[in-house]
Parts: sequence; structure tokens; C-alpha cells
Amino acid sequence: MILPALGLAGAAATLPGTIELLTLTLAALRDRGSPRGAPAGCGKLAVVVPAHDEEEGIGACVQSLRACVAPPNGVRIVVIADNCRDRTAQVAEAAGAEVLVRHDAERRGKGYALEVAFAHVLSDPAVEAALVVDADTEVQDNFLVAMAAAFAGGADGVQAPYVVSNPEASRRARLMHVALLAFNVARPRGRDRLGLSVGILGNGFGLHRRVLERLPYTARSVVEDLEYHLMMVREGFAVRFVEETCVRAPVPESAEGQATQRTRWEGGRFRMIREQAPGLAAEVLRGRLDLLEPLGELLLLPLATHVGLLGATLLVPFPPTQLYALAGLGVVGAHVATALKVGGAGRAELGALAEVPLYVAKKAVMLPSLLRASGAEQAWVRTARD
Repeated sequence: MILPALGLAGAAATLPGTIELLTLTLAALRDRGSPRGAPAGCGKLAVVVPAHDEEEGIGACVQSLRACVAPPNGVRIVVIADNCRDRTAQVAEAAGAEVLVRHDAERRGKGYALEVAFAHVLSDPAVEAALVVDADTEVQDNFLVAMAAAFAGGADGVQAPYVVSNPEASRRARLMHVALLAFNVARPRGRDRLGLSVGILGNGFGLHRRVLERLPYTARSVVEDLEYHLMMVREGFAVRFVEETCVRAPVPESAEGQATQRTRWEGGRFRMIREQAPGLAAEVLRGRLDLLEPLGELLLLPLATHVGLLGATLLVPFPPTQLYALAGLGVVGAHVATALKVGGAGRAELGALAEVPLYVAKKAVMLPSLLRASGAEQAWVRTARD
């Protein structure tokens, strides 16, 4: 009885994620279809750049934004230097940005910084929507006009593809590039094809004034983007995928930098599962079927963890769950292949997949620290960069 129970436990932990991956993979292969209505014009945009000790990269980020094609009604670029101990504010101002300086030893984190910055830009009645770009990011030169066009077409929120800018730095960085093609390109594309809210990825997203006025940005967790998106869909708002442009940011090359980043992100995600999944499930059972996909997305574990659990389930000698695990691993393979296709990947990305077994094993070792991180308040810690 013990072995069947272990197999069933593995299947139960991964089944929601397998269904989510299969659905989004099939949908991502579809063409977009006809445009969603003619643009009616968009007011002024504001770009908010939250920055915590980003002296080295903030100038390049601001210059990238200033080099964009400007939208018809103008743009404000606002850097919020949050609890910085370096020259982030001075460098950003010299590069041509407006700068807000915030010091608050008690209320620390990206969510607090964004709340202050959004309130500041919305005090300008000409601003119709606010975009968020991380301080280490380069944007495509059509970023502003593409996002403005989506708002003009009626979008509540927008999200651009968010990919790695330095995949050539190492095999580890290349593997992270593949992972982000899956998480930040293929899955939002699949939701877009299904007419669903595509989610917020923390970088390269934007919110319309009507959303922020109804739902102030009070998300406080280390994965405040995920937390705020759940707030949005509960209120009936949706985020649209803007494939015509993209944003790029580096991933750390060192194992230490990546471990810090993954522990923060995935620990925060496990915390959201614990805190949000029961409430979402209850609302779905009460008839809120529009929350079914956000629940499925939340229950989809980080891909390496998902694969590790499927592999463990496959090793349990219980044929029904072994067959399920094989099918689940096939879905993962199809999902990765789809991500490579829609993300325009090449041979280098295929070669990086050889690292997957080692990466899954390392993630298994990290699991206790991820679970510990999910139970603690996480400060806004700048990821070490190379």
C-alpha cells in the first residue's frame, strides 16, 4: 500500500501543472487571428523604474528608454531610487530621468516602491497608463509605441515578452534563457490565444489608470507581480500580451547569484500557493470559473520541481502512476519544444538542455531552502551580477 500511495501523491502534486502545461502548449501554437479592434488613441505614458542600489546599470536602462520611438502623446521616465546606499539617483538624473528618492527602513520592498511611484505619476492627469521596467533592462526600440497601442485598443494591463539579454554568458545562462522562453513567452502566448489574462512577469508590464485607481498597488510579497495579478483577475481586469516588442535583462552568471535569485522567486511562489490557492479554489467551486486558469497557473510548480516530482513518480513501481508520469514528462518536453519554436531559439538553446538533469538535481537539493524562504518575509535584495 505504501508504494501506490507514494505514486498517487506524486501524481496529485503534479496533475494540475500537467493540465496547465498541456493546455497552454497547445494554445501557444495557434496563430493570433484578427486584431482586437481599432486603436482609439492613448494618453501620455509614464515609465516607472524601481531601483535598489543600481548605480552600475541604471544609466543604460534610462538611455534605452530614451532611445525608444516616442508615443504620440509623450512619455515620462521616472526612476524611484528606493533605500539606495549608492549613487543610483544621481546617475539616473544625469541620464535624463525624473528621480524620486525614497528612504523607509520599515517598509522595504519593490511593492512599496511601486506604490509610491504609481501615486506620483498618476497625480499628473495627462498620464493614462504606467509601465514598469526593471533597472537592469534594455527595451526594444518600439517598446513604448507598442504598449501605447495596446492601451489604445482597450487593454487594462499589458505585458511584453521578457527574455534574457546575456544567454551567451554561460551554459547556465543559456538554460535560464530556455526557462524564460517557456515561462515568459510560451505560456503568456498560450493564455493570449485563449483570451485569458496573461499574467504579470514583474518586468516589461503596464497598468492602465483605471486599474490603479480601483486597485492601488498594495502587493507586498517578494513576488508582488503574481500577487497583484491575482488581485486584478478577481476584480475582472485582464492583462494583454504584446508580442510585437520585448524587454531583455541579464541573469547572473555565478551559481551564487542564481541561487539567491531562484530562492527569492520560488520561495515567494511557494508562499503564494500556500496563501492564495485555497481561497481561489473555494471561489472556483462557488462558480467563479474565470479563476480556474489563474488557479492552475498558481498550482504549476517551478518547472524543475515539476520535472523532479514526475521523475520520482516514475521511479515508484506502480504502473498507473508510472504511465501518468511518462505522459507528464512528454507534456514537459512538448512545452519546451514549443517555447523554443515560438521564442525563435537556435542550436545553442538545444545544447543547453543537456544541463537539465544536473539542474533538476540541484533544485532538489535547494528545495528545503526554498520552503524555508516561503515562510519568511523577504527583503528586496539586489541580485549579485557579474
